[in-house]
Amino acid sequence: MTVEIRRADDRFQTASEWLDSRHSFSFGPHYDPANVGFGFLLAHNDETVAPGTGFDTHPHQDLEIVTWVLRGALAHQDSQGHSGLVYPGLAQRMSAGSGIRHSERNDGAEPVHYVQMWVRPDELDLPPSYQQSEIDLTTGELVPIASGLPKHAASAAIRINQRSAGMSVARLAPGATVALPSAPYVHLFVAQGTATLEGAGDLGTSDAARLTTSDGPRITAGPAGAQLLLWEMH
Repeated sequence: MTVEIRRADDRFQTASEWLDSRHSFSFGPHYDPANVGFGFLLAHNDETVAPGTGFDTHPHQDLEIVTWVLRGALAHQDSQGHSGLVYPGLAQRMSAGSGIRHSERNDGAEPVHYVQMWVRPDELDLPPSYQQSEIDLTTGELVPIASGLPKHAASAAIRINQRSAGMSVARLAPGATVALPSAPYVHLFVAQGTATLEGAGDLGTSDAARLTTSDGPRITAGPAGAQLLLWEMH
């Protein structure tokens, strides 16, 4: 197993009066040929959007887009007639397929903070679709929330069109420990709090670890607990 730690402050940044966006991989004008993705992950953006602003209608094609809100609420509308309000504890998936247009706005009075992840689908030109679902994170375990993996067929809240990838979330109490999955590629992101990854050391808020040929190391939450976002890819 190899582990590469990516610190929060080392990410690309796009900043404006209304947006603070941190990119784990090459994105938009930010390009690094050695950092264009990991496994099936093409984008992993940590976004903060000011009240009364957001992304106006724009197109996507052939992407599985998963959104996980950490604070506030994000309003979604798309050209297929889907609309929804995404808030903490609710997972959202939009399959862009053959082409879709959508907007994402913060209509609330406080900033909205969320993570949006793009995954390569295993089929192109699929019909666009949308799904959202409430998630129970009270178990203290890794909960599969967006997955196409066969092993998650009965447990993932929302399904993605990539049968070799799955995303899980864990909300850990202080000092609690979980084992990461064994997989060729594992991307771990500390969305909130701090944690210690076995064999790799301490991770702070918004730090990430990229594990290749993961053998299932354990991760332990710090004194304030932790929320972990994890992709396993086969």
